[in-house]
Amino acid sequence: MTIGVLDLQGGVREHLHLLSQISNVRALSVKKKEDFNNLDGLILPGGESTTISKLLNIFELKDIIINLNKEEIPIWGTCAGMILLAKEIAGTSTSHLNLMDIKVKRNAYGNQLASFKSKKVIPKISKKELPLVFIRAPYITNKNKKVKTLLKLDGKIVAAEQDNLLATAFHPELTTDLRVHKYFVNKVKAD
Repeated sequence: MTIGVLDLQGGVREHLHLLSQISNVRALSVKKKEDFNNLDGLILPGGESTTISKLLNIFELKDIIINLNKEEIPIWGTCAGMILLAKEIAGTSTSHLNLMDIKVKRNAYGNQLASFKSKKVIPKISKKELPLVFIRAPYITNKNKKVKTLLKLDGKIVAAEQDNLLATAFHPELTTDLRVHKYFVNKVKAD
């Protein structure tokens, strides 16, 4: 199966590295329109959501990603990717891809210095604790009932899914743990 990682800005290499360790997965950097042909899944990496959104428009990739969603291709957004997926962003009247029925708060935990690590069990992903890395992370402040909460941290939703969409406020790609990536790969297989 082929899983693309949007390669405009952010943690692209880290996602590609972890995906390359999972059997039967071809990890591909995608940045041109033709790169999106025949994808089985897509990862929107962490980075700067406003910058990535501007680049999506410049390179005319926004509609391609929206169409992947219409085709029910699994799409996973990490950190900035979660913001890109959200239908609402607190404090602004604009959204980016407008795909997932969530409202997110950007930089919800503070600036770069407020970045932190944690360990939690995400029952749907693993019965053992997973390492979680939060860097200028968002969290979900509101969601539609179609959205399933996968993890709350201190009462805030930091991982959720809706149909073919997965969103995490943390960065699994900044660890050596493959479990969240394997969960996404299984979501792709099930599609």
